[in-house]
Amino acid sequence: MEKFKIGIIREGKVPPDFRVPLTPSQCETIQKEFPQVEIVVQPSPIRSFSDEQYVNKGIQVQEDLTDCDLIMGVKEVPVNALIPNKRFMFFSHTLKKQSYNKHLLQEILAKKIQLIDYEVLKNKVGKRLIGFGRYAGIVGCYNGFRAYGMKNNLYQLKKASECHDRVELEEELKKVILPANTKIVATGFGRVGFGAREILHLLPIMEVAPNEFLSKEFNQAVFTHLEVGDYYARIDRKEFDKKDFYANPSEYKSILTNYTDHSDMYIACHFWSNKSPNLLTAEDLKKENRRLKVVADISCDIAGPIASTLRPSTIADPIYGYNPQTGEETDYRQEDAITVMAVDNLPCELPKDASEDFGNDFIQFILPNFFNGDPDNILSRGSETTLNGELTEGFTYLQEYVNS
Repeated sequence: MEKFKIGIIREGKVPPDFRVPLTPSQCETIQKEFPQVEIVVQPSPIRSFSDEQYVNKGIQVQEDLTDCDLIMGVKEVPVNALIPNKRFMFFSHTLKKQSYNKHLLQEILAKKIQLIDYEVLKNKVGKRLIGFGRYAGIVGCYNGFRAYGMKNNLYQLKKASECHDRVELEEELKKVILPANTKIVATGFGRVGFGAREILHLLPIMEVAPNEFLSKEFNQAVFTHLEVGDYYARIDRKEFDKKDFYANPSEYKSILTNYTDHSDMYIACHFWSNKSPNLLTAEDLKKENRRLKVVADISCDIAGPIASTLRPSTIADPIYGYNPQTGEETDYRQEDAITVMAVDNLPCELPKDASEDFGNDFIQFILPNFFNGDPDNILSRGSETTLNGELTEGFTYLQEYVNS
């Protein structure tokens, strides 16, 4: 049986990321269940699992990764850490032609590296198989309720990053007390949306149907979770068609204000394309007698669908205020300000839990394809570049970006 060596590279992006693609226990499990696999780990002083924890599970810690068949990280690998003629797997953030990573992709091609990008590892029907979206939803929803308590002087929660793990985070949620008839609306049913639902279901909040949310008052806190057809409508007033919406988004308009006008908090977990109509414009948020006080923008599209999301916030300083009258940032404590939570690296706040969840998906859905012939072409379709220094067929659209 031919040996297959995996190297876990230390994270080198600034600001630092404490997550890992595989935890020490997962490395141990892989080596037991896949005897042909050997895993080594590059030493790191910052990751959420120490070098010693890997060594205690029988995993070798070494600086040199040049003899590895696959090198795994989480965030972008610094250019000076790229090893020519190797297979790397990480989030490259080049798929949307991000200008700040153009040089990274140029170097990957020049060094004839096969880049397998987690973001495009999908099954045969196009569903993503791995990612940190679930924990973005979990942490983002928690942060939303933390912001809501601060805005309304109702309760105080620790920052998620100050919690040892998810167990402690859930214990903090017991402090959440919401007034009767508090109304919360959420959008998005992907990994992020379902992560947010995990938090919502831990709180004393009843889920109601969208039509009930609009037509009834309640004597307890409630939330409604909207499908895309609930908050977009055809401009010509014909029946909403989901498939047509994704094909022809310019023929639709947002009707989200139908819900946010009745809401105290909005939790945004949707996917948004820049071809889609904006959801909440500056004019929408200027309305008199506006009820909306908090926007937890987990999706965090800047200068896009939600006018109050002016910039990403940080783990250290996760909330800011939006002045609906001026469209500018302000102190969130101002009476008329909308409190915005828009942290763009949410899973980093619970790095151990997020890493474990990610590694479980890798073991179940990705790793076997290195040894079973990749029957659904998961690895081949998820490869952005080849070992010959070329873009793969699915990513030739990046050639102009690379050359520019």
